[in-house]
Amino acid sequence: MATRTRIRSALAGEGLGGEVTVKGWVRTSRVGKEVAFLALNDGSSLANLQVVAEPALPNYPEICAIGTGAAVAVRGTIVESPAAGQRYELRAAEVELLGPADEGYPLQKKRHTFEYLRTIAHLRPRSNTFGAVFRVRSALAQAVHRFFAERGFLYVHTPIITTNDCEGAGELFRVTTLDLGRPRLADGEVDFTDDFFGEAAGLTVSGQLEGELFAQAFSDIYTFGPTFRAENSNTPRHAAEFWMIEPEMAFADLRDDATLAEEFLRYLCRHVLDRCQEDLAFFNDHIDRGLVARIEGVAGSSFAMMEYGEAIERLQRATVTFEYPVEWGLDLQTEHERYLTEQVVGGPVFVVNYPREIKAFYMRQNDDGKTVAAMDLLVPKVGEIIGGSQREERYDLLVARMREVGIDPASLWWYLDTRRWGSTPHAGFGLGFERLIMYLTGMENIRDVIPFPRTPRHAEF
Repeated sequence: MATRTRIRSALAGEGLGGEVTVKGWVRTSRVGKEVAFLALNDGSSLANLQVVAEPALPNYPEICAIGTGAAVAVRGTIVESPAAGQRYELRAAEVELLGPADEGYPLQKKRHTFEYLRTIAHLRPRSNTFGAVFRVRSALAQAVHRFFAERGFLYVHTPIITTNDCEGAGELFRVTTLDLGRPRLADGEVDFTDDFFGEAAGLTVSGQLEGELFAQAFSDIYTFGPTFRAENSNTPRHAAEFWMIEPEMAFADLRDDATLAEEFLRYLCRHVLDRCQEDLAFFNDHIDRGLVARIEGVAGSSFAMMEYGEAIERLQRATVTFEYPVEWGLDLQTEHERYLTEQVVGGPVFVVNYPREIKAFYMRQNDDGKTVAAMDLLVPKVGEIIGGSQREERYDLLVARMREVGIDPASLWWYLDTRRWGSTPHAGFGLGFERLIMYLTGMENIRDVIPFPRTPRHAEF
């Protein structure tokens, strides 16, 4: 057969009146008295292309027996459809069965629960919802790179295997070549001297620290890659493997950081509104009514900024009852964040200058001695979507803070070197890619926006 035409193009009428070849998977099939209809999808579009096969075709009986899930190639003519529901259809001149599917194909029904579809993650991309999710995910990934490329940022591939825990939470997956059945012990703990790297290593929880090194050479950089966290959590917001977007900017302060984060989120919102209209309409109709209006609101708004102290005062004056306590010195919970963005501001808001005790060691200490130059971007329905800070560029203060939280400065000697030689004010933030996708699709479980989710006791696909 000839070169394949994507179904998305065929549905747009490309090649109207001429002969084309399409290939895809049968979503539904039905046979009338004098005609057979196949609804064909190749993943390029949410909509299916109707294929019309008539008895004159030499293998018409075989065509009538083709079942849901089968892969076929069809050569024919794109014509205007006389039936309601589609503008164009394909009149088949030849139908070739490429891969049959029997009655055991799991996606026979039109509707399945997300819980069931997670058990067949190898097949769920063929469903409408997950086809839309992963088209949006692909479009957003490309938009991330386009945004930073347009602004001259360098793309850095930071390491996946590391010997440091950026966040200090101790939730690393261990990477080792040791015989775990008979590890050598030293003072009751595993001795990693003979391990591949000569010390304890794990999968990274963040590329930030390495990204800071490159920012001190290239000014503006970003990382975009997989990160890992061995947190035994089964909430809809946690996964053991996820992707992070982390820009770092030299010669920048907290306000510069917030400006970039605002431009970034608005850019991504506008991108999906412009490039993913069909899939967004599906999510708006079937997953989260009001989704499109909410994204348009973020894309067109200016973001507010609020001091952490003011946020606490606003929450303490709230007329609603919160599950978690509100007082200065405690971190904000999702219910607090949503109240601030939805009820107080009525749109996106940066909360800035958090207490130093609840933030990471690398955040720049403010002159008040109590807070650090940290920021969280809060958006309606989700709460925090971006977290960032100005980094501590002063060697003595950074070393003192590391010792204060129990980090041996010698273990991060390379990180401290950048504060010894040519240190600059610099800032950056992190955006969880899956959290972004959840926000822009209305999907409520992180397992449903990752192709093959890794969660406690689940890594089978």
